[in-house]
Amino acid sequence: MRRRAAEYRRPGRRRVSIWIWVGLIGLFCIGGFILLAVKQNQEYHQDQQHPILVRNDGTLQYSHDNLNITKETTTANSYARQLLDQMTLAKAYIVIAKEHNNHHPAWELTSKIRSCQFLLSKAAMRDTPMTQNKAEPLIKSLSTLIFKAQDAHYDIATTIMTMKSHIQALEERANAATVQSTYFGQLGVESVPKNLHCVNVKLLSSWLTVKNLHEVTNEIKNSPRLVDNNFYHFCIFSDNLLAVSAVVNSTVSNTDHPKQLVFHIVTNEPNYGAMQAWFVSNDFKGSIIEVQKVEDFTWLNASYSPIVKKLTETGIQEYDLEQSRDSNNEPKFLNPKYQSLLNHLRFYIPEIYPHLEKIVFLDDDVVVQKDLTPLFSLDLHGNVNGAVETCLEAFHRFYKYFNFKNPILSSKFDPQACGWAFGLNVFDLVAWRNAKVTDVYHYWQEQNSDGSLLKLGTLPVGLLAFYGRTEPLDRRWHVLGLGYDVNIDNRLIESAAVVHYNGNLKPWLKFGIGRYRSLWERYVNQTHPYIIDCVTN
Repeated sequence: MRRRAAEYRRPGRRRVSIWIWVGLIGLFCIGGFILLAVKQNQEYHQDQQHPILVRNDGTLQYSHDNLNITKETTTANSYARQLLDQMTLAKAYIVIAKEHNNHHPAWELTSKIRSCQFLLSKAAMRDTPMTQNKAEPLIKSLSTLIFKAQDAHYDIATTIMTMKSHIQALEERANAATVQSTYFGQLGVESVPKNLHCVNVKLLSSWLTVKNLHEVTNEIKNSPRLVDNNFYHFCIFSDNLLAVSAVVNSTVSNTDHPKQLVFHIVTNEPNYGAMQAWFVSNDFKGSIIEVQKVEDFTWLNASYSPIVKKLTETGIQEYDLEQSRDSNNEPKFLNPKYQSLLNHLRFYIPEIYPHLEKIVFLDDDVVVQKDLTPLFSLDLHGNVNGAVETCLEAFHRFYKYFNFKNPILSSKFDPQACGWAFGLNVFDLVAWRNAKVTDVYHYWQEQNSDGSLLKLGTLPVGLLAFYGRTEPLDRRWHVLGLGYDVNIDNRLIESAAVVHYNGNLKPWLKFGIGRYRSLWERYVNQTHPYIIDCVTN
């Protein structure tokens, strides 16, 4: 069979090659259009995001609508940014020059830095951009001085070592200042404001002059209701009169049977007379209120209690400050209230009230919003302490409070164990006595005599003493954070039985969080003549 001539096959191949070339050309055209569109889009966005430089009369200026000097100083190609960079470097060389007693170069650099600061402040006040004509002379002169300082005798190694030593010194000073300022700040928080101290003085005067108050007090001390377990017993340990009054008033105002409530208050000698005068002369809806002073607890002495022994040692405040620096304790644990014996009485409740079987402990910075009597019927399942857990936040786990490098702790406790809060606690005193919790508390205080096991305060040692003996309560019983957190959900506050102003921003202080202050103020007797005289006026 004869093959077909070659000329009959060529036209077919030409048609195929033409279509291939047409397709390739089309793809190149499409790609070119896409690249062109992307480039135009990028140029458009750059024009929108970056100011346009306009050359006018030998000056580089930014076209702007509203000048922001802060943004200008962060822009790499701005004159303000160049001035700031030069000033930072010049300050470093001033330090080095002074160390080598070269005061003249230091003075020249200082003078130029002041000129730069003046120019920057002038631009910020007038809302005008930094111009080349004004900035360039300063930049050049400052650069010349810096080069002179470098050429004098400051090599890179000397500069690095000098600056490193200064950085370390500044860090140490900053840490020391942080601890000290926090301590003094908390000391101010724990101090009684002048107007509240005025109320105490007036009440003490009444206690010393009005004999009828003493007669009523003696009647209360002999009341059988104080040891009757058919009543609802609450204990508060504090030296703050108005704070305790707000706790008592809010509790009796939110219960159906206030006459069945018994409050046991312990304060110190300086505030005892004022406390007695206040609670005897005011009516709290028929509830009975007992006031004692810690100085009368002669059994609570240094031979029995390790914490009393520690608190009576000389230089306790200096010890705590040094302990915080050495053991990396957080500054918040230096709160002066931790040096008060009143704050540690919560671990001696069975000894203070030997005839009671169950009691509710309340801090003085809480406000009660619901009836608390149902707490006494809760089943603690054989546990000693009923409390709200706080492990929703990671910093309330055990490892945040204790040194688990110590085998005594690591062998007995789980670092991820959940913490809980003091402030509202239900204590089964029968179970407490059977478990000898106070002895456990004493054991851990003795183990921590050098401060190496746990942080300062009552909560860390309380977590150990009540470990395995705490029954979790519903979170709505006790809502915390009103003394430091401004963003607590209003619905959570409204549903809470007790709100707790834990933190430094107490409601009776001027710098307390205003959003929560009304919750506390509604339970302060604003109509009392002493309150009117001292607080209102």
